[in-house]
Amino acid sequence: MSTTTQHLITPQAPWISTFESHLSKLPSPEFVLTSLQPAPKGSPVPYLPRLRYCIYRGMWGSLPENKHNDAPRNAPIYTSDMPTFTTDVRMQKVGQFFASSSGLASSDHQVQGSGGGGPVEAVWWIKDTGTQWRMKGEAFVVGRDIDEGESSGVRTVKSEVGRRMRRTEGEGNQGDWSWAKELTAHFGNCSPGMRGSWKNPPPGTPTNGQEPDKDHQLGQKVEDLHDPIARENFRVVVIKPEEVEQLDISDPATARRWKYTFVVDKGQGAEGKGEWKTEELWP
Repeated sequence: MSTTTQHLITPQAPWISTFESHLSKLPSPEFVLTSLQPAPKGSPVPYLPRLRYCIYRGMWGSLPENKHNDAPRNAPIYTSDMPTFTTDVRMQKVGQFFASSSGLASSDHQVQGSGGGGPVEAVWWIKDTGTQWRMKGEAFVVGRDIDEGESSGVRTVKSEVGRRMRRTEGEGNQGDWSWAKELTAHFGNCSPGMRGSWKNPPPGTPTNGQEPDKDHQLGQKVEDLHDPIARENFRVVVIKPEEVEQLDISDPATARRWKYTFVVDKGQGAEGKGEWKTEELWP
């Protein structure tokens, strides 16, 4: 691990076991993600909400096993309570994670690397359990530069995401854990067809009735874990949750709702101690 990474002392989130159990009942772990787009000049509000469906890819540091994934894996020495999904850096949501962050990074150069941290909200509906999960937090982008330098974006990701990573009882040297290896493992966990989507023409490109060039054709399959074009566009996004709500309406007569809030006690050592506070609320 980079020396820029320092970890909070924090137990496993009290909601995660139920959350993952519920997600296992979905035929596809889809969720709705909301980000913020800077509003046009002259707008009465500074930001506008933007929504889309994404696919949950597991918790950061705990990539699900996949017998078809040939990518090298980190030793299982870290886990977290931070959901991940994959995306294309050319998609608008990536720029929104940067432009709505505390750093307000919006230049094309900044968006190409790791960073972000803009506010997001994610919602899952689990029909089989009659449960809605709502998660509020910040979205951080892990890009190909994550182990190649110490840009402000890289430092931000390693600081904010790294602090919420938790050491497991698994064997392995912490210093051998690689962010870049984790990124490649996520790429390998995607199907060849999904990897091929990162070689599509840039989103929003006018077709004008013409076929894209051979390196950007639709429907490609990528077997090479280091395909230069696909890896250039591939990103993993990590949601760092600050508040999670679980609404159980399986029986409307006895509906229940819980709110879990992450708080840090900075009086507990140099890095502080993280803790999830649980409240049960009226629906």
